[in-house]
Amino acid sequence: MLTETAYAKLNLALHVRTRRADGYHELESLFAFCGHGDELRGQVREDGALTLAIEGAFADDLSNGEDNLVLRAARALQAASGTQLGADLVLDKCLPIASGIGGGSADAAAALRLLVRLWGIRPMEIDFPAIAAGLGADVPACLGSQTVFGTGVGERLETVDLDLAGTPVLLVNPLVPCPTGPVFKGWDEIDRGPLDPADWRRGRNDLAASAMALVPEIDEVLAVLRAQLPQVARMSGSGATCFALFGSEAERDAAAARIEDDHPDWWGMASTLR
Repeated sequence: MLTETAYAKLNLALHVRTRRADGYHELESLFAFCGHGDELRGQVREDGALTLAIEGAFADDLSNGEDNLVLRAARALQAASGTQLGADLVLDKCLPIASGIGGGSADAAAALRLLVRLWGIRPMEIDFPAIAAGLGADVPACLGSQTVFGTGVGERLETVDLDLAGTPVLLVNPLVPCPTGPVFKGWDEIDRGPLDPADWRRGRNDLAASAMALVPEIDEVLAVLRAQLPQVARMSGSGATCFALFGSEAERDAAAARIEDDHPDWWGMASTLR
């Protein structure tokens, strides 16, 4: 039995530049990843079959049917590698669904990393970026789960000279689903300028207004986080999860305790950036 963490994704800044003719959007984003997330376990099957069981706090919110991204990733890797092996997979779903922190994409990326090891595949013989891009716009970034600058729909990735590893971070979600499609559809189509990854703290999330129109609770979450006096507080992705970066773990943990006391119905996760 092997285990792989599906690290929670954060968009430290997310600029939407234009809506393309194909309906997608040109984006600029600084991706970062937390040290915690969903957990995926797997053991090999000799008969080539794939099974997926889901457990954990948010298991009831996620189907283990054929459209699940973990199974889609496994089938794509089977086809690309030509392996005759299968796997029994178990996903411990710790992250909320439709929450802007790449849960499904991170799960798919974790499946690829886990199955390469489980099936003894030589990574250099597989076009992993192509497989990842075929599974979703955020999956290429989640595959490496390191801080990168993304453009296009998020699939064109560049390394950045930023040392964010170990930064204490607190994630908070009001436990209201915030589907990606309607949030992008509600974007006001105003290009507010490019994102400089070296100056990301002065950046923004251009989807925040649209997400708040759909889920007003996001505004309250951000207000509560900013009241904790973090270095940065912002919504991630298309919401509804928001994050705050702190100067120390003690500050982060104190903020987490206060928010949990005042809002026990919200979800929270204390972590550090990878």
